[in-house]
Amino acid sequence: MTPFEFREKMKQGKLVQPTAGLCQGFVQANVVILPQKYAEEFLVFCEQNAQACPVIASTRPGEVRFSKSVAKDSDIRYDLAKYRIFKQGVLQEKVLNDISQIWQHDFVSFLIGCSFTFESALMDAGLPLRHIDSGCNVSMYKTNIACKPKGVFSGNMVVSMRPFDRDVVEKVIEISSMYPKMHGAPVHIGSPEKIGIMDINAPDFGDKVEIKEHEVPVFWGCGVTPQLALVNARLPIAITHSPGYMFITDIPEGKYRQKPVFNEDDAT
Repeated sequence: MTPFEFREKMKQGKLVQPTAGLCQGFVQANVVILPQKYAEEFLVFCEQNAQACPVIASTRPGEVRFSKSVAKDSDIRYDLAKYRIFKQGVLQEKVLNDISQIWQHDFVSFLIGCSFTFESALMDAGLPLRHIDSGCNVSMYKTNIACKPKGVFSGNMVVSMRPFDRDVVEKVIEISSMYPKMHGAPVHIGSPEKIGIMDINAPDFGDKVEIKEHEVPVFWGCGVTPQLALVNARLPIAITHSPGYMFITDIPEGKYRQKPVFNEDDAT
């Protein structure tokens, strides 16, 4: 299935599942949609916290399409399987499969890099991913790692977690660090309590995945981080993807692949 075919199925409501492992070879992205009044401040917040919130594309106010180079014939009102709605910082109970009825002429849409993008490279290197093998969503957690605030936007980092055998962690670091605009190298390895995760078996978002005795949890910055910032900002309205249900672009993953830049001292 191509990214275009995937987005068409989204428009038709024919596919509702986490996007990990889908359309391998193409960039996946987190989504944030908010009123123009807050867009510039949000962009600066993302730039200041680029490991968790790397912006890869945005629209002009009111536009529903990203450029053809990002996603041909896209329509952000329909291109996701699940949308989350925040009003005055409160997450609404109802999850929507399109946002055409609440669309506003001043909405600005942002695509933020996603760690699902480098998963293909990990699998190509023979490094299995348990959430994909198990057919479930990746585990995501709130942490005590503070983001640098900007205006109304503030909060702590959210991380995604994947378990790996101890003897392949160095290879995992090397591969993921080649994708700095897709969260890049891990922010933490091992000891989840050191970053404020008290129960590794109770993720805040996504699904629990098994960590076997010979494995260690590896944590990356996560594009769900802005959702906590939106709660704290208490905007009149904001819209995001549902964690794990990403926007799939037409951008080849290779566009964001760089030489390894990881320094082991960078991970806590």
